[in-house]
Amino acid sequence: MLLDTDESQLVLVDYQQRLMPAIHDGAAVLANARRLAGAARLLEVPSWGTEQNPAGLGPLDPSLPPLLGKVLPKMSFAAAQDLAPHLRPPARAPQGNARSLPRHLQKAAAPEAGRNSVVLAGCEAHVCLLQTALELLDDEFDVWVVTDACSSRTERNRDAAFDRLAGAGCELVTTEMVVFEWLRSCEHPRFREALALVK
Repeated sequence: MLLDTDESQLVLVDYQQRLMPAIHDGAAVLANARRLAGAARLLEVPSWGTEQNPAGLGPLDPSLPPLLGKVLPKMSFAAAQDLAPHLRPPARAPQGNARSLPRHLQKAAAPEAGRNSVVLAGCEAHVCLLQTALELLDDEFDVWVVTDACSSRTERNRDAAFDRLAGAGCELVTTEMVVFEWLRSCEHPRFREALALVK
């Protein structure tokens, strides 16, 4: 199973100015988040960011919002509820007077085309990222956690989060895996631009 740009959305969780200096390997993690956001923008994959208690932890790193579709503030550790209206299109209202037809003549509503794969990265891996991922799984999304764009204040907490996420059913991937799966071929028209992001 490979990621597809038509089925993907990117969510970057809490890369905030006051938090990042305390994050293990924070500079590399943030650089990979920028790569993911840049690739999503380049390849027209919808992208979202979240900010945990922005009054306390500050805004997202300033390099990220220009690359993202929208940044959502939150107070809950898990972001799934705040993201829900953005990740799934609203249900279509019934058209015409189809309900007045006998049941055997009514057509079932066509399912909404959706982007069911959420590519997820962020901080801290064992708190906000983990809780967001588990709630997204509960909401029947396929969750792809980008390990080299995630971290916590300690390696132990980060690694424990990855173990738990894998056991729960998340796919663990890297930034380059995501970018090259979105591209699929060196003949993709944006290949050189995307390659420049990961070099």
